[in-house]
Amino acid sequence: MSGPPGLDLERLRAHLGSGELAATMFAGGRSNLTYAVSDGTDRWVLRRPPLGHVLPTAHDMSREHRVLGALCAAGFPVPRPVLICTDPDVIGAPFYLMEYVDGTIYRDVEVLEAMGPAAMRALALSLVDTLADLHALDPAEIGLAGFGRPEGFNERQVRRWKKQLDASRSREVAGIEELHARLAAKIPDGAGAVVHGDYRLDNVLIGPRLEINAVLDWEMSTLGDPLSDVALMLVYAERPMLSKGGAPRTSISVPGHPSLGELAERYAKRSGRDLGDLHWYVAFAAFKLAVILEGVHYRYVQGQTVGAGFDTVGAMVAPLVAQGHESLDAALEGN
Repeated sequence: MSGPPGLDLERLRAHLGSGELAATMFAGGRSNLTYAVSDGTDRWVLRRPPLGHVLPTAHDMSREHRVLGALCAAGFPVPRPVLICTDPDVIGAPFYLMEYVDGTIYRDVEVLEAMGPAAMRALALSLVDTLADLHALDPAEIGLAGFGRPEGFNERQVRRWKKQLDASRSREVAGIEELHARLAAKIPDGAGAVVHGDYRLDNVLIGPRLEINAVLDWEMSTLGDPLSDVALMLVYAERPMLSKGGAPRTSISVPGHPSLGELAERYAKRSGRDLGDLHWYVAFAAFKLAVILEGVHYRYVQGQTVGAGFDTVGAMVAPLVAQGHESLDAALEGN
């Protein structure tokens, strides 16, 4: 009984006390590894840290397991956690199991177009509504008090991502230092809520009636400023998606997709939150993604990353920096 890389099925079977197991690895994971596991009757999803993960931690796994348990109990659409194992000797790393949830992940522009404009609009609005519902939850009431430090969240984020930028320098990036300085000059205080940290269309499982069956990938979740999630969702809507028919295109280019203004208005109405500082949050989201992609580019030029597509990542940084400046300029102009 052999398994995919990073998952010893024999030792997992012994730990679970189950029969023969089969497993496949999900593609597309950025950090933690994700597998579909079945004993022929039941299906689960297993999450573990990446291969070569040497930090002395079951921390990430425990955090993900904790937030899933709290959100599931509160009725929010996430997979139900089944068990957690913090003993790295079982499969070589800490891991947790959660229920397998059916649904579709939309990553391809042509698939979105084939849905038709009405369905595309409904899907995008459902994404917004689900995010507003997440932010409406009281962390203390659902057992997530102490899950993060919402006080000073934005200031720490600006500082953290500048450090990440400084650690990933392989070239000069025009305007990125100025963008950071503009962001740091006036940081909103913000509110506190459970934030996902990487909320976007391809991190949710969609059901046949375009309902969101589950929000996935909670490894960056914490207690922080909810508008950081909103802004990142808006920035992602303008980022290129997969396209089999040629050059990558954005989800917002698909007929029926609401404008960014409509998405923001929908969130404001459902959440009751003030979006007066949204331009700052969008600028910071663009800066954060620029720093992440610059880090990928840095690893590529250092020969530390292999695979298709990494040679084009560096070209994605400058447009994000420009978007950040444009968003702050729009705020100054009162747009």
